[in-house]
Amino acid sequence: MTYEEFNDFCQKLPATTYVMQWRSSHVWKVGGKVFAIGGWDKSREQPAFTFKVSEHNYMVLQDQPGFRPAPYLASRGMKWIQQYEVTADTIDELKYYLTESHRIVSLGLTKKKQNELGLNQ
Repeated sequence: MTYEEFNDFCQKLPATTYVMQWRSSHVWKVGGKVFAIGGWDKSREQPAFTFKVSEHNYMVLQDQPGFRPAPYLASRGMKWIQQYEVTADTIDELKYYLTESHRIVSLGLTKKKQNELGLNQ
């Protein structure tokens, strides 16, 4: 998945906003809260994608090939994973985790904010 494909996918999720920040990373938010980051790992030539996961998925993914605890975020106890090897076979899996991250983050918004944005109804 390229950063352009990543941005196209995230843009289609409900109530999202985009900003480029943190050393030219593609940052996607829902209700002002980050749910996905494209980039952020300049040590690799391939694109890297960072997203929030459930406790269970964090335990499963942290040791899987192509995944790692997200730099900066996981070291602070947050359940974020970075996928740094995306192949044609794993694009659907990445899209699933991006969608789940969007859902998890949106559920953390206040009910009022969720209603304003038309989320989780």
